[in-house]
Amino acid sequence: MALSPPLLLLPLLMVLLARAATPPEPVLVPVPTLAPGDPPLPAQSPDALFAAGAEAYARGDWPTVVLQMERALRARAAVRSRLMRCRLRCANATAGPAEATESQPDPVLRDLGFFRALLRRAACLRDCGPAAPSRYRLSEELDREFSRRSPYNYLQVAYFKMNRPAQAAAAAHTFFVANPGHQEMRQNLEYYQAMVGVHEDDFTDLEAKPHLSEFQLGVRFYTEEQPAAAILHLEKALEEYFVADAECRALCEGPYDYEGYNYLEYNADLFQAITDHSMQVLSCKQGCVTELASQPGQEKPLEDFLPSHFNYLQFAYYNNGNYEKAIECAKTYLLFFPHDEVMNQNLAYYTAVLGENLARPIQPRKEIQAYYQQSLMEKELLFFSYDVFGIPFVDPDTWTPEEVIPKRLREKQKVERETAARISEEIGNLMKEIETLVEEKAKESADMSKFIREGGPLVYEGASVTMNSKALNGSQRVVVDGVLSAEECRELQRLTNAAASAGDGYRGKTSPHTPSEIFYGVTVLKALKLGQEGKVPLHSAYLYYNVTEKVRHMIASYFRLEVPLHFSYSHLVCRTAIDEKQEGRSDNSHEVHVDNCILNAEARLCVKEPPAYTFRDYSAILYLNGDFEGGAFYFTELDAKTETAEVQPQCGRAVGFSSGSENPHGVKAVTKGQRCAIALWFTLDPRHSERERVQADDLVKMLFSVEEGDLEPEKESPAAIAVGKDEL
Repeated sequence: MALSPPLLLLPLLMVLLARAATPPEPVLVPVPTLAPGDPPLPAQSPDALFAAGAEAYARGDWPTVVLQMERALRARAAVRSRLMRCRLRCANATAGPAEATESQPDPVLRDLGFFRALLRRAACLRDCGPAAPSRYRLSEELDREFSRRSPYNYLQVAYFKMNRPAQAAAAAHTFFVANPGHQEMRQNLEYYQAMVGVHEDDFTDLEAKPHLSEFQLGVRFYTEEQPAAAILHLEKALEEYFVADAECRALCEGPYDYEGYNYLEYNADLFQAITDHSMQVLSCKQGCVTELASQPGQEKPLEDFLPSHFNYLQFAYYNNGNYEKAIECAKTYLLFFPHDEVMNQNLAYYTAVLGENLARPIQPRKEIQAYYQQSLMEKELLFFSYDVFGIPFVDPDTWTPEEVIPKRLREKQKVERETAARISEEIGNLMKEIETLVEEKAKESADMSKFIREGGPLVYEGASVTMNSKALNGSQRVVVDGVLSAEECRELQRLTNAAASAGDGYRGKTSPHTPSEIFYGVTVLKALKLGQEGKVPLHSAYLYYNVTEKVRHMIASYFRLEVPLHFSYSHLVCRTAIDEKQEGRSDNSHEVHVDNCILNAEARLCVKEPPAYTFRDYSAILYLNGDFEGGAFYFTELDAKTETAEVQPQCGRAVGFSSGSENPHGVKAVTKGQRCAIALWFTLDPRHSERERVQADDLVKMLFSVEEGDLEPEKESPAAIAVGKDEL
């Protein structure tokens, strides 16, 4: 794709100086700026529409939220597009021949020519905006809201409230792409994925940049060894890249940013003021390299983004048998990295295959040569202003030749890099020491608390402690009876047999612990979904959910935990003896193990490292029945042989204990009948909170909340306008 005329790609200051060489024209004629292709200005400004959407959100008027937020997004896009088109058109319309006259012009005429060009451009740009431009100029705070894609946060909630899950999923995904650390939105997306009527292709980025999308497609086809498709998309990506680059550069030509200075105190003379503003604009234009290479939600831009197109293309063309294009792309890449050893070897190979006579005339792409020269000239000016005037400039490219940077500045930057590297290394070492100390202290505190904190209230009427740690010959152990009634036990056992899948929770293995028993299980979320679909009684699924909450509260209270206890995993399980496999049986239903470390019984050690669930802190088993043979729960020493306590299952009995090496445990063989229980594991670390549990919480809110008001939004108040957000 051809770039705009080279003159228009030069820095503003260079353009004006070039125009100064042209003799003055007799009449100054303003250039018309309206064009048929320009989008009309919206009837209302983006900030007014955004405010109206936020107000509608506060009063729960969901259709108005959708209407106003979508209008706000379109209005902002229209204002930016109109401004960009107008600036580009003014650059074209006011450009003239830059050839110098044979005789050196008079200094006065030269200055007049400079200002004539300046006035022509200003006269053109004056008509770019609306009659009242302040109505369409967003505050910095509100502009950041649009950059963070906040309107889509409002939209996903509004669409959800209006029962339009596909649109809610698209809006949520669009917001999440730019905010990947937003945990609530991550949970919302997981919830949408489970909803009926939402498909995989609904999760689309509504703000995707065309040049990035095409590049990613090209790279995908390249890795899949489909060179023809890769070429098609990579070439399209280049075309879209330069469209985006022109737009980005045009939007840089805004008002001067005083960057913390009081404009009333700014007293630069004429040429210093021109220099300050033009270098600020030029630095912004160089920053378009970073802007175009930035993927939403990613901390770092794609390195050497533009040159990398030609790295992929040269090999794709080679695989497609087009050596002429492969040579062209290789030479284009070498414009940026002339000493790249691999690319020079590739070029030598392509040249040998095609022939020197045919390869020699092939040149790098002209538009890239123009871009390269333009960028070098911009960098020279910016580095000069950095060196002489102290105007900071951070080069976004790694390919910039060293000779472009003034020697004094090179030496200064070298010292700064070395100092920064040394400080970074020292800080890194210090942080490691601090982390080690914190971890050791936390471990000591946790270990101490386990010995001294026990015996708190059970908080539920009817539940009572049958055996404590002393009676169980250990520490951090308890047996509680009366957690469930007989009817509740029967209802949950019926739920298990109706809803459970063979091997569920153990990758589909029907006998994960012993070949002499069949294992069935169902998670809380699965039970609730089956209840929602009418496949099991919804009341029973809700009972299952509430019982797990009850056990969690009891464990946290009895062991006097000072921080919240989170679910790590929950499973309603039944183990059924296989009658024909009981004769001569010598194994357990579940061999002795520890829940958060790897038990080495011979060495009497427990190693707390993956694949063990090292984040688990407390465990519990709630029994639903006792009408079977065998299946007793028991604690042992670290040798896995010396039994310290045994618990016989019965309806409503729970065993709770800490998950560490102080509590090795197992389950004796179920030799007849079916043994059912709810197994629960908990963590004190919220980072390892069970993701399915969050989805289950949301589903319960939706199924059992009386009012929608249960989903109350968080409130935020940016400086420009009070807004809020609601997440599921």
